[in-house]
Amino acid sequence: MRRWLPIALAALLVATAGAAVSGVVAAQGASGGGTGDPSLVSLGAQIYAANCSSCHGPTGAGKMTPNPAGPGDLAGIGPSLQGVGSLAADFYITTGYMPLHNPYVQPRRSRVLYSPREVKALVAYVASLAPGPSIPNPDPALGSLSTGQRLFTENCAGCHQAVAAGGYLPDSVAPPLAPDSPRQIAEAVRIGPNLMPRFSPTRLSNRDLDSIIAYIQYAKSPDDRGGYSLGHVGPVPEGLVAWFVAGIVLVGVTMAAGSRLT
Repeated sequence: MRRWLPIALAALLVATAGAAVSGVVAAQGASGGGTGDPSLVSLGAQIYAANCSSCHGPTGAGKMTPNPAGPGDLAGIGPSLQGVGSLAADFYITTGYMPLHNPYVQPRRSRVLYSPREVKALVAYVASLAPGPSIPNPDPALGSLSTGQRLFTENCAGCHQAVAAGGYLPDSVAPPLAPDSPRQIAEAVRIGPNLMPRFSPTRLSNRDLDSIIAYIQYAKSPDDRGGYSLGHVGPVPEGLVAWFVAGIVLVGVTMAAGSRLT
């Protein structure tokens, strides 16, 4: 009987530890911070260690790396991921913004490097680091197109243009929004990636966000009532093209009139 006592105690300790881990993971999932599947979190930890820890640190606490553009300048920073929840992790991974090959450049949309299960696992692991905001679930069908146009013009068009086609800023790029899903747009609004400001629910409510997304979806293929849209790039370049065409016509008319006089 005594021979089996240490084995029984060891088994009890293992079971207790496993239950504790499962309880922590489940609690984080219930708070919107993670998932209740420990195996998924474990897989995410492996992916994180191989692809993310070099910039964000082994525990997700962030890490500063020397900037090669300026010796001694710690401008290249992998921010802390503790407390960002599944919100930021899902956005940066599903858009292909992360992982970065060069931590000193602005992230750009690119091909997602992970399978759907790996994406889910990595998001679950980042969310398990500390409680944080969950992934939003917008519904543009509940929004108002006219309200969305007004809100987008007031808050977004200065960088992304009135038709969400993107634009260029000093040392930065405001990407076109056509490739983004409603969820990714909602995530970007709540996160504020790069130079984009972060809009809290008190600044833009979830219903306002539904309206903005409804307008962005409309802007992908707007209802043209005639004329030439020139790619919906806006009134300024369209006006420049109009002046350019008018100038050619004016030169042609002048040359034709001059040849008749001679």
